[in-house]
Amino acid sequence: MTRGPDAVAQRAVEESEFAGLAHARSRADILAALRTTAAGLQSADAQARLAETGPNRLPAPPHRSPLVRFLAQFNNVLIYILIAAAVLKAILGGWVDAAVIAAAAILNSVVGYLQEGKAEKALDSIREMLSVSARVRRDGQWTNVDAETLVPGDVVRIGSGDRIPADLRLLEVNNLRVEESALTGESVPAVKSVTHVESDAGLGDRTSMVYSGTIVAAGTGVGVVTATGTATEIGRIQTLISEVEGIDTPLTRKLEQFGRQLSVLILAMAAVMLVIGRVFHEFTVDELISAAIGFAVAAIPEGLPAVVTVTLALGVQQMARRNAITRKLPAVEALGSVNVICSDKTGTLTQNEMTVRTVVTARHHYSVTGAGYAPHGEIEIDGTATGLDSHPDLTAVVVAMSLCNDSRLVDTDGHWRVVGEPTEGALRALAHKAGVEQPMRRRAEVPFESAHKFMVTLDEAPDGQRWLHVKGAPDRLLDRSTTQLRAGVAEPLDRDFWHARVDELSHQGLRVLAAARRPAGGADSVAIEDADTGLEFLGVVGIVDPPRPEAIDAIANCHSAGIRVKMITGDHVGTAKAIAREMGIGTKGEPSALTGADLQGMSQPRLREVVGEVDVFARTSPEHKLRIVSALQAEGDVVAMTGDGVNDAPALTRADIGVAMGVKGTEATKEAAGIVLADDNFATIERAVEEGRRIYDNIRKSVLFLLPTNGSQSLVILVAVLFGFALPLQPVQILWVNLVTGVTLALALVFEKAEDGLMTRPPRPATQPVVRLADVSMIALVSVLVAGAALAIFFIGRANGYPLAVAQTAAVNMLAMGQLAYLLNCRFVSRSSLRPAALRGNPWVWRMAAALLALQLLFIYTPFMNTWFHSAPITLLGWSVALGFSVLIFLTVEAAKAIGLRLGY
Repeated sequence: MTRGPDAVAQRAVEESEFAGLAHARSRADILAALRTTAAGLQSADAQARLAETGPNRLPAPPHRSPLVRFLAQFNNVLIYILIAAAVLKAILGGWVDAAVIAAAAILNSVVGYLQEGKAEKALDSIREMLSVSARVRRDGQWTNVDAETLVPGDVVRIGSGDRIPADLRLLEVNNLRVEESALTGESVPAVKSVTHVESDAGLGDRTSMVYSGTIVAAGTGVGVVTATGTATEIGRIQTLISEVEGIDTPLTRKLEQFGRQLSVLILAMAAVMLVIGRVFHEFTVDELISAAIGFAVAAIPEGLPAVVTVTLALGVQQMARRNAITRKLPAVEALGSVNVICSDKTGTLTQNEMTVRTVVTARHHYSVTGAGYAPHGEIEIDGTATGLDSHPDLTAVVVAMSLCNDSRLVDTDGHWRVVGEPTEGALRALAHKAGVEQPMRRRAEVPFESAHKFMVTLDEAPDGQRWLHVKGAPDRLLDRSTTQLRAGVAEPLDRDFWHARVDELSHQGLRVLAAARRPAGGADSVAIEDADTGLEFLGVVGIVDPPRPEAIDAIANCHSAGIRVKMITGDHVGTAKAIAREMGIGTKGEPSALTGADLQGMSQPRLREVVGEVDVFARTSPEHKLRIVSALQAEGDVVAMTGDGVNDAPALTRADIGVAMGVKGTEATKEAAGIVLADDNFATIERAVEEGRRIYDNIRKSVLFLLPTNGSQSLVILVAVLFGFALPLQPVQILWVNLVTGVTLALALVFEKAEDGLMTRPPRPATQPVVRLADVSMIALVSVLVAGAALAIFFIGRANGYPLAVAQTAAVNMLAMGQLAYLLNCRFVSRSSLRPAALRGNPWVWRMAAALLALQLLFIYTPFMNTWFHSAPITLLGWSVALGFSVLIFLTVEAAKAIGLRLGY
C-alpha cells in the first residue's frame, strides 16, 4: 500500500536529514543504518521500499496555461481604466468608440503576452539531468534497472562516462574522479575515496560521496544509495528554485509605480471635473461621462507599452550581436541599472582551460607563455625565450610530465581541446611548446590513486634503457626522493628549498605538481612499491586556469562605471583570491574573502553588514549564493548574478538579472537566467551593461516625449469642462493621437545612439523614478504649449464658422504637429537641439515623421476614418497655422532648456 502525499513528504525530509550526514559516517555504519549489505538488496525488499519512498525522480513543476498567462496581462490599473471607459461608452451606445478603446487594451495585452515568451523551464531542465538507467546489485547479481526504481540501500556500480543516478556513499573506488562542477563549481574533477570526512565538510570536500546528476570522469566505484528523488542534493536545489521568489527588474518596478500614481491622479482629476461640470455648468450625465472618459483616455499613455517593448526588442537584437542572448525582455534594461555583479570564476572570469604558467627546477625559474590547450607559446627565463638544448633540468621535467600522461590534444576547427584530464592536457600543451616528442615507449604503469596521489610509468628509451617516471603531489614525491637534478647532475635533495617554492606557487593560486624519476634496470613491470624510495626529484610546475585578458579590462571598466564586481566560486579560497588579485577585483589591494564555512556561522543580519566589503566568496553552496544575493538586495543593490552550474540556478532566479553561460552552462542554469552569454565571457557582460544603459536612456526619452502628449490632451478636456464649453476633442480622437504618436514619433527615439561618457557615470539609484522632479516642469511647459495651441486653433476655427468636426480635426492635427516639433527637442535632453546634429544621426526621426504625416492625411481625408473618428477635411490654411505654432513650440522649449542648463538642472 502506498503512502499519502504528507507521509511521502515527511519521509523525504527524514531521508534528506540522513543523507546530509552520510559523508561523515563509516561504510559499516551507513550500511547498518540503511538496513542493507555490500551484497545489495533483495528484489522484494527493493519493491517494498520503492512503494514507501516513491520513484527516484523529481516532480514536474506546475505551469500556467496560455489562457491564464494571457489574462494576466490585463492585471494593470491603467488597463482597468481603459476597460471601464470602453464599457461606459458601450452602455451609452457609442459602440465604435467602445470598440476602438477596447482594441487598444487588447493590443497592449497581446504585446505583453508575446513579450513574456516561453514559460520558465528551469525545473524541467534539472529533471533532464538525471540518469535514465543504473547498474544495481539485487539478489546477489548485477543487473541494469531503470534509475527511477532505485531506493535507499541499493548498491550501485559506476564507471567512466556514467551519469550518477542517485546520491551514493562510496564503498569501493578505483581511481575514481567525478566531474562535479555543476554542483560545486570546481574547475577539475574531484578525486574520490571511501574514507569518511568531517560532518561540517562542504559539498566540494565530501570525497566519500558522489551525487545524482554528476558525471564520472575516470575510474570506477561502488556505492550505496543514500538518497533518491527530492532528497538528493540536486532535488534539494530544485526545491530551492521553486521556493525562490523572482525579483522584478528596476524598470518594471518603476513603470508599475508610475502607473499606480498616474491612475490615482487620473481618477482624482476626473472626479473634480465631474463635480465642477455638474455643480457650476449643469452638464448632463451623458456629457459628464463622455468628458470623464475623454479625460481618462487622454491621460493614459497607451503607446508606452508598445514603445517600451519595441525598445527592449531592438536591444535584444543589438545584444545578440554582442554574444548576449536575452531570454526575458526586461532583462535588457535591467543590466543598465546594475551596481553589483556577482560572477562565477571558472569559465567566466577565467578560460576554463588549465595552463602551465611556471616550471621550477633546482637551477632555474621558468615562465611559460600562451594560454589554454593551444600549443602556442614559449618557455622564458627573465623574459627571454629559451630552448631545451642548454637546459637538461627543464628537459627532464617536461619529458617526465609528457610520459606520465594519458591525455591528448585535438584541434577542432581551430579550437584546441583536451581529451582526458584538464591538468594532464595542460602538461601535454607544455610539451608541445617545448618541442618535446614522445622519446620513450610506455611498458607499464600505476594509475593515479587518491590514496597515494601520484602516477608511475615504466618507460623504455630508444637505446633500451628503462626509467620510472613519477608525477604527483610534491609532498609525496619529496618523501620518496633522495636527490635532485641540477644542470644534468644529481645532488642531495634540498627539502627546504622545494617547500618554499611550493608554498610560493600555491600562494599565487597555482595548482602544483611535481616530477621525479629513477633508473628501472631491466624491469618489465611496475608496482606502487617501486616508487617508495630512491627517486631523483626533477622539479615542479604551477598550473592555473588563466584569467581572460578581456575580462580584466572589463572589470576595470565596471569599476569606472561605479559597478562593484564580486567573485562567488566553489573553488578553494587561495586559488580564488589569487585570481581575484590578478584580475583587479577589490578596490583595496588585497581582495577580502569569506568561505562557505564563514557564511555558515554568520547570521543574515551580520552578512548584510559585511557583504558590501567582501570581494571573494569561496567554497560556497547554493544556499550560500542565495544568501549573498539576498543580502546585497536588502542593502539596496541591483544585483546581476552569473553562473554555469545547476548549483547557481537558485541565485540566478533570485537576482535582479541572472546571466548564464551558453557554452558550458547547464540547461537548468540557462532556463533560470534572463540573459545567456554565447561566449561565456565576462567582457560580454560589461558590453551588455553599456547597451542596457543606452536602452534605459532611450526609454526615458520616450516617456518624457509621450507624457506631454497626454498632458496636453488632458488639459484640453480639463479646460473645456472648467469653462463650460463644447469638448474640443472626442475620446476616440484623443486615442488616435496617443497611438499614432506612440507608434511613430516615440519609436524614433528608440534608435538614438549611446550618449558620450555613458560608462563613466555611476549607476542610477535603484529608487530613482523614471520621471524626475526636474522633468516635471518641462512636461508641464510642453503640455501647456501644445494644449494652448490646440485650443487656439479650435476656437479660431469655430469663430470663423467652421463645423465642430472640422475644428476638432484641426485641434487633433495641432496636437500631432506639436509633438513632431517636440521630438526634435527630446533628441538631446541635456543639450541644445538648435544645431545641425538635431537633424542628422538618426534617420528614423525623418522616417517616423513621414509615417505620422501619412497617417494624419489618412485620418483627415478618408471617409471611413471620418466615420470612425468623427474627423473632417481641413484646408491648407489649417495646416499652415499648425506649422507656425509648431515652430513656436520648438523655439520656446529650446529657450526653456537653455535656462534650465544655465541654472544647473
